[in-house]
Amino acid sequence: MDRFRFVLYRPLQLLPVLLGISIITFVLIRSIPGDPARLLLGTKSTPEAIARIRAQFGLDEPLWVQYLYFLKNLFNGEMGTSILYRIDVVRLIGERIGPTLSLVLGSVILAIAIAVPLATAAARNRGSLIDHTIRIISTAGLGFPAFWLGIMLIILFSVKFDMFPVSGYGDGFADRLHHMVLPCLTVALALSAVLTRNLRASMIAELSSDHATAARARGLPEGMVFWRHVLPNSLVPTINLLAVNIGWLIGGTVVVETVFSLPGMGQLLVRGIFTRDYMVVQGVAMAFACAAVLINFLADILTAAADPRVKI
Repeated sequence: MDRFRFVLYRPLQLLPVLLGISIITFVLIRSIPGDPARLLLGTKSTPEAIARIRAQFGLDEPLWVQYLYFLKNLFNGEMGTSILYRIDVVRLIGERIGPTLSLVLGSVILAIAIAVPLATAAARNRGSLIDHTIRIISTAGLGFPAFWLGIMLIILFSVKFDMFPVSGYGDGFADRLHHMVLPCLTVALALSAVLTRNLRASMIAELSSDHATAARARGLPEGMVFWRHVLPNSLVPTINLLAVNIGWLIGGTVVVETVFSLPGMGQLLVRGIFTRDYMVVQGVAMAFACAAVLINFLADILTAAADPRVKI
């Protein structure tokens, strides 16, 4: 159980990370030109109305005072009130978190479903035409922007073949599942390219490892050696890679939600930036940061559980 001792102190180490992210987000969003009160009221607003809005949301206070208010609300489980939507940011995030969670989970499941068979075929046929083809496809997949890939999938599967909806989230489980296929596939295709290359390299290394050689010496068939010894050990670095790429995955959901008009947190973040809705941007950024930190923490636990040799 000493391997899991990090579970006790790792959350304390992550607190400075979240604090740093909150400071960077706070400074960056307020560095964008434009006054949220003026954007909210329009060009014909009076100075008195602008001053009233700024005072209502604390925008007339010094920046360090505004940041202290933000931290105080954060410790109380609050994130302030949206300037644009006029409701609590926590409630607003709660209403938008469903599509984003569906997109992230669906993308990860699809990426693993694509990467594992491709990496297996490439590793077990190393140097063959199959291996070279998969390597070329995975390398090409690294260069496709998410917005371009999403648009191409819309043109192919929505416009030409009319198989999936162009945009929206749908109503009911089946309808939403139908709407989420293309967005999840867009993110999964890019993510699976990274996972396939990493998993293939891990499998090749495990196929020539001592424990795989010993298993063959005991008379185990090659298929059993692969599924019992090679694949489980190859998944450990892939878990870590997936956790490292979670920040990229979250960034990808922001773009994909905009392309497919999904009412998720990514679209909320984009609209908050354009309208200078400081509270919404800070709240969504902190939610994304907490998700990334939590996923990396869970990945460390899974790594320690999957490989007894790993000490974190």
